[in-house]
Amino acid sequence: MMHEQPRGGSRRRAYHMLALAAVILGGLLPTTQAQAAPSVEEIEKQIDAQWVQLEPTIEQYNKVHSQLLANQKKSADLQKKIQPLALHADLALDRVGDLASRYYKSGPSSDLNALLTSGTPTELADQLTILDHLAREQQEQIADVTAAKEKYDVEKRKLDELVAQQKKQDTELAAKQKSIDTEINRLERLRLTAYGSSSSGGALRIGPCPATYPGGPAGTAVRTACAQIGKMYVWGATGPNNFDCSGLTQYAWSKAGVKLTHYTGAQWNEGQVISRANARAGDLVFFYGDLHHVGMYVGNGLMVHAPQSGQPVKMTKIDVMPVAGFRRPG
Repeated sequence: MMHEQPRGGSRRRAYHMLALAAVILGGLLPTTQAQAAPSVEEIEKQIDAQWVQLEPTIEQYNKVHSQLLANQKKSADLQKKIQPLALHADLALDRVGDLASRYYKSGPSSDLNALLTSGTPTELADQLTILDHLAREQQEQIADVTAAKEKYDVEKRKLDELVAQQKKQDTELAAKQKSIDTEINRLERLRLTAYGSSSSGGALRIGPCPATYPGGPAGTAVRTACAQIGKMYVWGATGPNNFDCSGLTQYAWSKAGVKLTHYTGAQWNEGQVISRANARAGDLVFFYGDLHHVGMYVGNGLMVHAPQSGQPVKMTKIDVMPVAGFRRPG
C-alpha cells in the first residue's frame, strides 16, 4: 500500500533544488560590475602626466641631435683648413726635393768646375751658401706648415671621435622614436575617446596675442610666435609648418636674427637671467625642474607655446605648469 508524502517535504526539496540551481548558474555566469567611463578631466590629467615623462626624452634627443650637427660642421670646417696645409707642405717638400736632386746630379765635380772656371773660391762659397739657405728656408716652411697641420689633425681626430659617439647616441635616441610614437598614438586615442577628435581643442587664444607688441628683435620674435598659433605639435620639428616647444622658440627668435639651439637646456643658458617681476614679451619661460618645456612669454601672465602631441600651438596662462624661470635671448 502506497503512503502519500507530506506536502511540506516536497516544497522543501523544491526549494533546495532551486537554490542549488542558482548556485550552479551563479558560478557559471561571469560577474560584471558597471564601471563609469573616465571623465574628460581624468583623461586630460592622465595625458598630462604621461607627457611630463615623455617630453624630457624628446628634448634629450633634440640636445644630442643639435650637438651632432654642430660638431659635424666643425669637423668639416677643420677639414677645409687641413687640406691647403697638406698641399702647402707637399709643395714645399717637392721644392726641397728638387734642390737636393739637382745638387746630387751635379755632384761635387760641378763645384770643382765652378771653382776652376770662376777662379775664386768666394763665388763658390756664396753659391753653396745660397743653396743651403734656400734648403733651410724650405725646411722651416715645411716645419711650420706641418706643425699647424698636426695641430688641426689632433683636433679633428678628437672631434671625429666625439661625432662617432654622438652618432651612436643619436641613433639610439632615434630608435626610441617608435616607442615615443606608440605612446603618442595611445594618448591621441585617449583624446579621441574624450573629445571625439585627436585634439583636445579648447580656445587657441586668450585675448590678443599680445595687446601691444614690443619693438626691436623681441617684437619680431613675439609676432612670429603668435603667427604660428594653430599649427600642430610634432616632436623634433622646428617649423615652418609644425613645431615642438624648443623648435617654436628657436624659429621665432631666428626671425629676429638671434640663434638659439633646438634644446630647452641650451636655450636656458643662451639668454640673460630675468626675474618673473621683470619679464616682458619676448622672454622665454621655462617649466619643471629639468627644464623640459619652454614657451614664448607675451605679457600679462600669458605665453605662446607648442604644448604636446595632438594639440596646436596656442596661447595660454603660464601658471598651468610649474615655472622654473625666465631668460631673455639676444
